[in-house]
Amino acid sequence: MDKQVDVIVIGAGIAGSSTAMQLAERGHDTLLLDRQPFPRHKTCGEFMSPETQEMLEFLGVDLLQHQVKPSTMNKARIFMPHGGEIEAPLPGSAWGISRYELDRLLHQKALSVGAEIITQTTVTGIDQLDNNRYKVETKQGNDTICYYAKAIIGAYGTRKPKCVANTDVAHRDEIIYVGLKSHYTGINAESQVELYFCEGGYTGISPIQNGMVNVAALLTLDVVQSNGKSVQDILQAASRTNPKLASRLEQAVPVQGTQVSIAPVRLSEIPEPWSTFPHVGDALLMIPPLCGDGMSVALRSSMLCSNLTDLYLRDEITYTEWQSQYIKEANGEFTKLLRRARNIQKLAFAKTNRLYPGMARMFPGLASYVVKATRLSEAGLSR
Repeated sequence: MDKQVDVIVIGAGIAGSSTAMQLAERGHDTLLLDRQPFPRHKTCGEFMSPETQEMLEFLGVDLLQHQVKPSTMNKARIFMPHGGEIEAPLPGSAWGISRYELDRLLHQKALSVGAEIITQTTVTGIDQLDNNRYKVETKQGNDTICYYAKAIIGAYGTRKPKCVANTDVAHRDEIIYVGLKSHYTGINAESQVELYFCEGGYTGISPIQNGMVNVAALLTLDVVQSNGKSVQDILQAASRTNPKLASRLEQAVPVQGTQVSIAPVRLSEIPEPWSTFPHVGDALLMIPPLCGDGMSVALRSSMLCSNLTDLYLRDEITYTEWQSQYIKEANGEFTKLLRRARNIQKLAFAKTNRLYPGMARMFPGLASYVVKATRLSEAGLSR
């Protein structure tokens, strides 16, 4: 069976669903594909910065109007394994919300403006034809369906379809990480995001809705493999290398069904805006979770890509212009941010990191500067 559409977005997370939403809203026949069902729990810090809130409001997704009551955070606290602590105010009030809820709302919005969403479908082949159009072959249950489109956008995160050539290995760190997350009750969630350094990485705790907290970790693969098989076991093992984290999790009760892990995760060295089609979100760059707001990167990249894809679909720019302008804009937006984030990631794991709490006390503005240095600027959006 063959079908024709204007644009196919592969991957229905934040970047993909917001891209599909914007293109459908502009009148394009838009198809959003994902191999998993939605909504579902995903590995994520579930931290929403003021920049993310601004972009969601611009896209017409107002959480408060949907009776979702996110938690608020106004400061960050960093806990070192040897007991040192750094505290810094956040530049604006951040929100905490589960990805389950956020993805659900984004899908509702995308459907309401005319996007078609098909989940539990596997992309088995992508071919670029002689006229620069694309053919996408999918497996849906026992059926094979081929779609033809003028544009494709890759929003598949770190797990690209098997049919997509793995050309990004040279642009990613050699270190392999595993991302894990679980929701908990029983933790007194203050208005702050907490970051605990532990063996092989770090673990974050942040409040979300309904009195729960999200506990998310990024740990090296070798540490994870030696610490058990379940998400709970691995998080508990990580906590034993940071006494304050262990104390925080002592009375915690895991919320069943919220445990998720993802591997392999390799952090980006440079953005990767294009293969034979544009990339958004984690497919564009995997920023160190310690050093950046992944939600805002996902949304900002989707906005850049949607604007140019709209022009291409309307024949106002050529294929070559679509490609070159997106590469230029994506690199201009994210290269410096990624460089700052990677530098701070390296500093965080340096042997001298035990000195940082003392430095923060000597130079009170240092911690605030670091927090601001790894954030996107507010976009000043207006319709």
